[in-house]
Amino acid sequence: MSLARLLRPLLAGGLPMRLAGLATPRAGATELRGLRYGAGERGLLDLTLPKRALPATPLLAFFHGGAWQVGSRGHYAFLARAFAAEGIAVALPDYRLWPEARWPDFVLDAAQAVAWLRSARARAAGAPGGPLFVMGHSAGGFIAAALALDPRWLQAAGLRGGRKALSGAVLVSAPIAWQPRDEPVRSIFAAAPGGRIQAVPDATALAGTPPLLLLHGTADTVVGAFHADRLAHAVVQAGGRARIELLAGAGHIAPMVALSAPARRFGGMDDAAWRAVTHFLRDPTHQG
Repeated sequence: MSLARLLRPLLAGGLPMRLAGLATPRAGATELRGLRYGAGERGLLDLTLPKRALPATPLLAFFHGGAWQVGSRGHYAFLARAFAAEGIAVALPDYRLWPEARWPDFVLDAAQAVAWLRSARARAAGAPGGPLFVMGHSAGGFIAAALALDPRWLQAAGLRGGRKALSGAVLVSAPIAWQPRDEPVRSIFAAAPGGRIQAVPDATALAGTPPLLLLHGTADTVVGAFHADRLAHAVVQAGGRARIELLAGAGHIAPMVALSAPARRFGGMDDAAWRAVTHFLRDPTHQG
């Protein structure tokens, strides 16, 4: 079964995530919706600020999954509210999807959104200037990986310092290097070198990679955990920092569920993934 067929019923309507959002308290957070970072219907983001946001408050840009075909920023209020309760500001950008977009359109959109977060307009809206992180799940994990691993995207978007401006990246169930066989993913990546899903342009780019945290389920049959393992090994070999947090017996969606406050509170889920991410966002050099 193709990636799209597996994910479409889970992500297209977003009902479970919307319910998680309703069950996650705002805890005094400020939610700014529909801020424009780029052109078009999808050039918008939501910004959630902690109750007592300071100029040095960390800022996380999270990119949703959905096989580059479905998904919406509005489905992830649960994540933004949970992080805001921990003192972390969260931006949830939309990006163009198939069939309007194909590689590298969604990466360009994501880079523009991250660059916007350091703009005067973003500061006027309340975006803090603290450590800047990118994060994503599945297709969004690929996008976050591309921004962290490939220096051209953020530089071209005009972010001062390019990817050096990133304090770290959290990649959840992320495809890193893959030769797509099924449609429409083959067509989505037809213009990429070799038609491949390839977050790293070449091994030399890894030398400048910001610290990484990779979350993956050991039972993920959509995007195998070997993606995280191979990337972490390559980054460490290049002198960088990468940590893997494996969720035993977890599938493709489970790591995101594990980051949901309702699931941790009422579902009895282990909070190891949540603790790993929040610790990383406070100290991305942490390795053990």
